[in-house]
Amino acid sequence: MPPPERPIYLDHNATTPLLPEVVDAMLPYLREQFGNPSSSHPWGSRARAAVDTAREKVAALVHADVDEIYFTSGGTESSNLAIRGVASAAAQRRHLLTTAIEHPATANPCRQLERHGWHVDWIGVDQACRVRLDQLDSRLSEDTALVSVIHANNETGTVQPIREIAALARRSGALVHIDAAQSVGKIGVDVRSLDVDLLTIAGHKLNAPKGVGALYVRRATAIEPFARGAGHERGLRPGTENVASIVGLGVACAIASSTREERARHLCELRDRLWALLAAGIKDVKKNGHDTEQLPNTLSVRFPRVRGTVLLDAVPEIAASTGSACHEGQESASEVILATGLTATDALETVRLSVGLTTTMEEIERAASALVRAWSSLASDGGGVR
Repeated sequence: MPPPERPIYLDHNATTPLLPEVVDAMLPYLREQFGNPSSSHPWGSRARAAVDTAREKVAALVHADVDEIYFTSGGTESSNLAIRGVASAAAQRRHLLTTAIEHPATANPCRQLERHGWHVDWIGVDQACRVRLDQLDSRLSEDTALVSVIHANNETGTVQPIREIAALARRSGALVHIDAAQSVGKIGVDVRSLDVDLLTIAGHKLNAPKGVGALYVRRATAIEPFARGAGHERGLRPGTENVASIVGLGVACAIASSTREERARHLCELRDRLWALLAAGIKDVKKNGHDTEQLPNTLSVRFPRVRGTVLLDAVPEIAASTGSACHEGQESASEVILATGLTATDALETVRLSVGLTTTMEEIERAASALVRAWSSLASDGGGVR
């Protein structure tokens, strides 16, 4: 039987659908308002004004100043620019601290720095996927240039104690970067309260387009561009701005600012109902991650005795993943789940279910029923056992 044309979408941590208001705001800049923001004529001036307005909306969402927001092509570029840019600007310090649960957009530039002579420490996490503060504190030194930590993990949804991390980093004079791709728009993110120097935003994680993002850089932070060109984005990120997508990101951020508490309640209700139905229907089903310090939309579930990929293959009416979408298709156990101390079998039995603004309670009921039914069939005949 072919899969349904519109399966129930429970993979909002991978990407989110564009809100209608976002599409409507973008359309004029894909059609008649095609000017280059760097041009001085009216076409360019209108494009520049649209980019400036979007920058104000992004800054407002994270409580930054407008001149501290730089537009990029997305979360990966933002994190690379933060890490590589700070490393390039570092005078004497050659030590970097990150964690064992980072997205590849952070982990891979850190590995690149290792290959170029930097000392990188990979801090562990506890069973709830929270960074080991004692371990981080013990590794900080006067040589530490940067601490880079994911704010909310994309697989487990666990939110990290960023204020505490920043306070420790300050004692050593280190800068702090957080990858907030999953947290911005879902929970409150205030760069002043968190006391961070750099923060990554990815548009497609908060109902804006793919291929656009932003980097917050605290004023006076030493950072170098890794791409060279003209003076776009005040010289930090050269290249003609993607005006339509930047406009879309601005509108998505404005909507998130005005509806965050309401949307968080809605997402929590959906997530908690899904968990209640799964727990009622499957004996020994387990959750990964922290019980309270958690994204409102994310549910990382271990289905006993059934591999996650096998379970999802058995429910084509559901679109979900067995981990980060960036790792999808691999049969190896998730490094994030392994870092929490679980076994490879536990990791392979994990499915990430992430709800979003377009998810309905009726879809939750149907999805839970389908998952319980499929798990029961696979577990009883041994078809899902690794």
